[in-house]
Amino acid sequence: MSAHRKPKQRSLSGNTARTAVTIALAGAASATAFDGVGHAEPRLSPAEVKSKVDSLYREAEIATEKYNGAKEKAEKAEKSLGVLRDEAARRTEKLNSARDEIGSYAAAQYRTGGIDPTVQLALSSDPQQFLDRAALTERAGNRQAATVSGIHKQLQEIDQLRSEADDRLAAFHKRQAELKKQKKTITGKLDEAKRLLSQLTGDQRAELAHPDGDRATRSDARDAAVGGAAKAPNTRAASAVAYAYKAIGSPYVWGATGPGAFDCSGLTQAAYRSAGVSLPRTTYAQIAAGERVSRSALRPGDLVFFYSGISHVGIYVGHGQMIHAPNPSAPVRLAPIDQMPFAGATRVV
Repeated sequence: MSAHRKPKQRSLSGNTARTAVTIALAGAASATAFDGVGHAEPRLSPAEVKSKVDSLYREAEIATEKYNGAKEKAEKAEKSLGVLRDEAARRTEKLNSARDEIGSYAAAQYRTGGIDPTVQLALSSDPQQFLDRAALTERAGNRQAATVSGIHKQLQEIDQLRSEADDRLAAFHKRQAELKKQKKTITGKLDEAKRLLSQLTGDQRAELAHPDGDRATRSDARDAAVGGAAKAPNTRAASAVAYAYKAIGSPYVWGATGPGAFDCSGLTQAAYRSAGVSLPRTTYAQIAAGERVSRSALRPGDLVFFYSGISHVGIYVGHGQMIHAPNPSAPVRLAPIDQMPFAGATRVV
């Protein structure tokens, strides 16, 4: 009987080895996919994109109003800091003049101060003249003492001014840090919204920008609210409404107050600025800048506010319509006030 031999194992050739490795890697990749790792992000429907984008825009708008408020406070802090520094410089100049006066007096005293007054009287050829001079010198000395006391007081005031300026500077730096933080939040929200919008077709994006077929032009808006400005409670409100009409079609840019672009509170501020009225910068400050009115009592020119956090504002123009700067996906436009959750209204007086 012939001996049975164990078959000799063949080594893998180069091509065979590569094939085996490829199969192994493919299997591993398949297993990984089944484990749920490396899944492609599911594509959202237009309605889901709209919902997410609307939410991001609202969050960005809240951050924008915080940014606007921080910017306003930073500008005030910078201005008051400049006033304090100017006052400190003025008082320092006054102090230096007083020091120069004291220095001149001290030098004169040094030149004559080595002789005892009794000896000076004895040596004087005119004793009466000496006594008169002595009285003048005493009065001058009293004035110099008052000057020295004034210098001490000025030094204290200047130190206090500098300390206050340091506090204002610290507040200014805090506001700058807040600006940077809010700007980062805003750009992050807007970038995410932009990424989501890129998933839509051009027609879908247009529909998102103009819901319910709202594509009103400036002339359409005037026709839709004809006579609205004439019914405004005063000429300032009528002027603000007229400005808002002219702004229709302008782009939304966060932090902008016109004339070429606006955010929501920037539009209302610019509209009333054109009428000679100074409004605060933010929505939550503007709502307190006039007389509160009910929704049923709205008249053209009233400021209308939305959402529980008072994060959006528009200008009422009559017939249930407002002009507002919606968000980065849409320009300034006419829209019904029931498009968003109504939070209150203010009449600027």
